[in-house]
Amino acid sequence: MKEIVQDGHPVLREAAKEVPEEMFGTSELSQILKDMEDALAKEADGVALAAPQIALPYRIFIVRYDRMQEHPPEESGHVGEVGIFINPEFVRASRRRNEVEEGCLSVRGKYGKTLRHERATVRARTFDGSTFERGGGGLLAQAFQHEIDHLDGILFIDHAMDVVTLPPRVKETHA
Repeated sequence: MKEIVQDGHPVLREAAKEVPEEMFGTSELSQILKDMEDALAKEADGVALAAPQIALPYRIFIVRYDRMQEHPPEESGHVGEVGIFINPEFVRASRRRNEVEEGCLSVRGKYGKTLRHERATVRARTFDGSTFERGGGGLLAQAFQHEIDHLDGILFIDHAMDVVTLPPRVKETHA
């Protein structure tokens, strides 16, 4: 299983490359998406993941819509709907921006406030190469902006305010 790389890994600071035409619909792309889904599935607090976060320099991110609900269902091993965004680009964003709390699976333990557009619309491609647009507000718009930042080699801590570092949580074990 692919591990999520942490701040300091060079791939996180590079602009990711577009997925080439010949890769759409292939077993190679299918494996990349599976690796991303598996890596995100094991991070209960993660809502989205960009390919560079598992050391793959492609312009791909995924979102777990089930984890974006105000009261997400308990993790049961079942993966809810996963949004796949290949070669994404912003189509539009609201003028209004909000200061939001943010963290990152590749910058574990650090949290801060970022200024994000309240709403955003992304145009991207699917596994088979067809184009679609998806808009959203709130956490989904924030995820779009956070993940496209990853694809451009930007981490949230580069522009976050009031960054705090929290100690790692100790996992409880039950006998």
